[in-house]
Parts: sequence; C-alpha cells; structure tokens
Amino acid sequence: MNHASWLRRVGAAVVDLLVAAVFVVLAYVIDGPEVVAPSLDPRTGQVVPGAPSGGGVVHWTVLLTGLAVVGYNRWIQAGDTGFSWGRRVLGVKLVGDRTGTPVGAGRAFLRDVAHVVDALICYLGFLFPLWDAKRQTLADKIVRTVVVEA
Repeated sequence: MNHASWLRRVGAAVVDLLVAAVFVVLAYVIDGPEVVAPSLDPRTGQVVPGAPSGGGVVHWTVLLTGLAVVGYNRWIQAGDTGFSWGRRVLGVKLVGDRTGTPVGAGRAFLRDVAHVVDALICYLGFLFPLWDAKRQTLADKIVRTVVVEA
C-alpha cells in the first residue's frame, strides 16, 4: 500500500468541509439565526425587546439536510468505496490497515468521531501523518484505518 501524503489528505478534508460549509452558509442566508431586534415602546419611550426572527424551520431543515449529505459522503459512501468526494478529487482512499479494503460506514463514522482525540492534544493528532510510518492520525490508529493513494 502506498500511503497518501499529508497534503493530499488535507486537501481531501478541505473539499469535504466545503460541502458542509455550503449548507451552513445557505442556512444562515435563507433564514439566519434568531435575532431579537430592540424597538421603542411608543407609550413609554423605553427600549423593549422586539419579536424574535430567523432561526426557524427552514434554517434547521437546511442544516439537517447538510448533515445528511455530509453523513452520506463521509460515512456511507466513504465506508462502502473508500472515497468521499474530497478523497476522489485528490485521488486518495480510506481502507482498513490490515485488509486494504473499504472499512464500512460504521468504522468510517467512528473514525470521524475519533478525530476528537486528534484535536484534544492541541490538534497535534492531525499532524501525525507527517512523521508516522503509515501516515496515520491518532484516529486512524484507533479504528485501524489508513489513507492510501487510489
């Protein structure tokens, strides 16, 4: 197995994050966060809180749709084929470190959850591929995966 370079791994992650960012931006543009605009009470002349606006059903529907799309891309598709959209663009593939085959949706999901460990130590876990023999993050080591050139 020819392990993928750190830059190609990062590039693939950026592409996948851009997919998620599209939905977050869209949700805020269409129906932004709840905002309470103050208004002036005509009887007393005092500033009072206004009616809340934004952050409604459309906002949450777009965000949940985004989560479903990201889940499909990062867990179902990547688990079944080894390729998320970002990995396909950058020519790298997620596989089991012992089998060299796609890991399934469950392990792909657990790998994303395990990235919390990479972040907990000042994000150093994401830099492990720079010096690790198999170019694995800590999350990869935990769930026994590697990212290889496709």
